[in-house]
Amino acid sequence: MKKIFIPLSLVLLSFVFACNNSSKENADANAGAKWSSYGDTITVDNAVEAADLTAKLEGHDSINVKLHAKVDEVCQKKGCWMNIPVGDKSMRVRFKDYGFFMPKDCSGKEVIFEGKAFYDTTTVEMLKHYAHDGGKSEEEIAKITEPEIDLSFEAHGVLLKDGE
Repeated sequence: MKKIFIPLSLVLLSFVFACNNSSKENADANAGAKWSSYGDTITVDNAVEAADLTAKLEGHDSINVKLHAKVDEVCQKKGCWMNIPVGDKSMRVRFKDYGFFMPKDCSGKEVIFEGKAFYDTTTVEMLKHYAHDGGKSEEEIAKITEPEIDLSFEAHGVLLKDGE
C-alpha cells in the first residue's frame, strides 16, 4: 500500500502546486514555443495578426477576437495595460475587471490575447494618466488637450511568449 500511496501523494501535491501557479505555461505544438498565461486560460490556436484587426472590425461596433502581436509599451506602474501596434496606430489593451497584470518588462515580446475589440473615446484625464504611467515627461503630458477616439481592447486572457 505504501508503494502506491507515496508516489500518488507526490503526483497530487505537484498537481496542486502547478494549478496554483499564476503564470501557467502552454506549449505551441507547431513551433515548440513556451507561453506564460495571464488571466483566463487561452490557447495559441486561431489567433489573427493584430495588423488585420481594422479590416475585421469594419462594419461592426465591436467584435470578440484572438490577436497575435508584439507589445509596443506596457504600463510601468503595475503592468495594467499594454499598447499593441495595429497598422500605423497603436491600440491600448486593458484587462477584464482589472483582474490581472502583465510583466513591466514585456515590451517587444510576442503576445496572444483574446477578448473584445471596439472603438472608444479616451478622455483627456485618462490620456494624461496613461502618459504618466508610461513614463512620459511633464511637458509631453501637458500637450494632451483633446480626447481621442481610438481602437481599444479588453482582454480576458493573454499568452506571453517566453524566452525572447
